[in-house]
Amino acid sequence: MTYQEEVTKAMTMLSQDDRVVFLGQSIAYPGHVMFKTLENVPMKKRIELPVAEDMQLGLSIGLSLKGYVPVSIYPRMDFLILAMNQLVNHLDKIERMSSGEFRPKVIIRTMVGSKIPLNAGLQHTSNYVAGLSILLKAIPVVRIVDKSMVVSAYETALAADYPMVIVEVADLYGY
Repeated sequence: MTYQEEVTKAMTMLSQDDRVVFLGQSIAYPGHVMFKTLENVPMKKRIELPVAEDMQLGLSIGLSLKGYVPVSIYPRMDFLILAMNQLVNHLDKIERMSSGEFRPKVIIRTMVGSKIPLNAGLQHTSNYVAGLSILLKAIPVVRIVDKSMVVSAYETALAADYPMVIVEVADLYGY
């Protein structure tokens, strides 16, 4: 199986859990390679959102507090930067701020943008894994650098009782 096929397999696995919903841009309508990996995810489990990254993660946190497991999709890691307020100041701290009363579980799916066959440019290909790993105290950041890691990373995220950031690598999709 290819990297992309493994990601599709992982998304299919996640979609089989009744609590899981997928939200973000280009998840109900084509526009990014991540759309193709949702081919087996029922449309009723997808929430297409406008370009409003901070609001998207705030909505994801709210859904998680109501028992859902949101898979919040940011097609480029650069776009996740726009949700830093929600990520660093809320999702990462809410359990400690509430003395354990609130334990949101959000799976953040993002990607380091592709440089092949065409370099998408500085605003679409950045890798912020190291920086996020320093900023986030309660949320692991996992970079999937090999197809053998894909399914297990998402299985771990689903089984965990805490949020996770999972970073895919577009250049491994093999366009």
